[in-house]
Amino acid sequence: MLYRARNFAYDRLVASIIINNVVKQFGTQVVLRDVSLEFRDNETTGLVGINGSGKTTLFRLITGELKPDTGTTSGGRLADIAYMTQEPNLSPDRTLVDEVGSVFDDLLAMERRVHSLSDEIAACRDDGQQRNLLATYDRLNEQFVAMGGHSMSASLDEVLSGLGFSAADHAMPIGLLSGGQKCRAALAKMLLAQKPFLLLDEPTNHLDIDAIGYLERYLAGHRGGVVVISHDRYLLDRLCDRIVEIEHGSTATYPGSYSNFAEIKKRQALTLERQYVKDMAFVKKEQQFIDQHIAGQRTKEAQGRRKRLERRLSRDEFVTDQARLSRTTKMNFDTVQARGGTVLSCDHVSKSYDAKDLFKELAFQVQAGERFGITGPNGTGKTTLLRILLDEIEADKGSVTFDRAITIGYYSQENNDLDLSRTVLEEVRTARKEWSEQQIRSYLGGFLFSGDDVFKTLGSISGGEQSRVRLAKLILQQPELLVLDEPTNHLDIPSRERLEEALVDFPGTIITVSHDRYFLDRVVDRLLVLRPEDGVVYNGNYSFYMESLEARRKAQGAAAESAETKTAKRKRRKQDKQSPPREKSPTSAYNHLSVDELEEMVVERETELAILQEGFGDPTLMKDPEAQAELQEKIDMLSSELSIIDTAWHERVDEA
Repeated sequence: MLYRARNFAYDRLVASIIINNVVKQFGTQVVLRDVSLEFRDNETTGLVGINGSGKTTLFRLITGELKPDTGTTSGGRLADIAYMTQEPNLSPDRTLVDEVGSVFDDLLAMERRVHSLSDEIAACRDDGQQRNLLATYDRLNEQFVAMGGHSMSASLDEVLSGLGFSAADHAMPIGLLSGGQKCRAALAKMLLAQKPFLLLDEPTNHLDIDAIGYLERYLAGHRGGVVVISHDRYLLDRLCDRIVEIEHGSTATYPGSYSNFAEIKKRQALTLERQYVKDMAFVKKEQQFIDQHIAGQRTKEAQGRRKRLERRLSRDEFVTDQARLSRTTKMNFDTVQARGGTVLSCDHVSKSYDAKDLFKELAFQVQAGERFGITGPNGTGKTTLLRILLDEIEADKGSVTFDRAITIGYYSQENNDLDLSRTVLEEVRTARKEWSEQQIRSYLGGFLFSGDDVFKTLGSISGGEQSRVRLAKLILQQPELLVLDEPTNHLDIPSRERLEEALVDFPGTIITVSHDRYFLDRVVDRLLVLRPEDGVVYNGNYSFYMESLEARRKAQGAAAESAETKTAKRKRRKQDKQSPPREKSPTSAYNHLSVDELEEMVVERETELAILQEGFGDPTLMKDPEAQAELQEKIDMLSSELSIIDTAWHERVDEA
């Protein structure tokens, strides 16, 4: 059940956040140019663009952390907006549970006041003053309950668990957490704060596949507005009502999911490229006519054509800038030769560390030309398994048989194989010393390095750019087997898509670990899912795996329902054989209970009923009419039982 307490906050929803004709530049670089946008409540917007395009700058303008050079932002009170940055601001001396739980400080103060009022009421001997205290107590207690006061602890545990923290992590000081854990703690704190409008900057960074799923379900049920910057295209597909792209300082809005946006962009790029060819042919033809006749008998006509051409060029009527076209250079694997047969066999392999089992009895084969994916939550040994397959570490049990003649290219999560003092061009040249500078620059275009980018030192570029350099070098090795450990980490969406296009064309074999579900869908054809309890191979991509889980859930539900039906029929047959029972009052079953026992049962049933009703807040329930009907049936039965017990309690009180 997802945390849905404190719904009172949504009574003051922000209608929209409005950005009007905003310009923002840093030095001579214009980051945002005359941007006008509206982010509405009850709408999820995906904000995309290459790294450095101005996405985070836009968030900082909305929150007031930055001021626009011209234009305005309005419509949202800071108290109603939660902004999750990529650099969390947390108290290092507090424990995880205390820091994240600090969002409940107001509720805790209210709870202390309620207890204080209770003591004052018990001690008061003045009837008038006691009535006033009782009225204050009732009002404050009602507000405390409405704000989720009774579920604070459970909500805190649920969100921390959903984002991948164990119970043992709760007492860990924030200062001792890793960078990724701090980001997850900041995300937990933001979710528990229950603000109406959420601004999320790369929220899935540092989340494993289970935590991403939890966040997705949470955001799907959020009743306010959400704007999310993310490279997780699967999340953008499942959540977004629209996509806003920032490109060259300007914004464009596309309705629907990320996949819809990508398809529109692809068509636009093709149209733009065709128009470029057509326009350049026209300009060339006109220029040839002008050059040929400017000094001849048709001088006036040539002069007139020149003026018209210059005027149209000045108005930007032609697509003449090749930089506006999508870069179509591809990562090239043409020289790799495909190999047949079995590449490796993993025979009942087990591994544990410090008495903790990572995996047991793993058994699978990878055939030549196959794309084999490995995924699962953190701590299940995905990277360890890769290192066992590569013979870097030994398994505790089992064996791995490998085709040792095959050439392997290994992409690890560490960037320690680069010389940070070299330029991009110099580093790539180490893999192809015979290539000219022009050949290397042309090759690097396929990895989105253009112009002076190739002369930047590796120490001065981003982690994502360093990852692209490593991939460029890896591909130049022309391996027959690619072993990739989280290859899309640090890559922006265009870089991920370029890598995927290359891997789809790769004629060799791929073994890859990834949490990127969109990547797994596009690249792999078999998927090993490692979980703490087992490791299962699915003969399909990530979507096939999810469909398999759903089919299994429905089958289990149908089997359980069938078993319940058979049990009910047996009970009815047994009752039919017996003589009809004497008609009794519904409350007679509780005649043997005391007033206090009946009161305790009323409280228990009311609590159970509240928990069941909260179940309607689960967004997955909205898509499952059968589950909705089943939940409603349970609520109706419990409500009926509660009504009978409550009547019995009143009867016993009246008798007393």
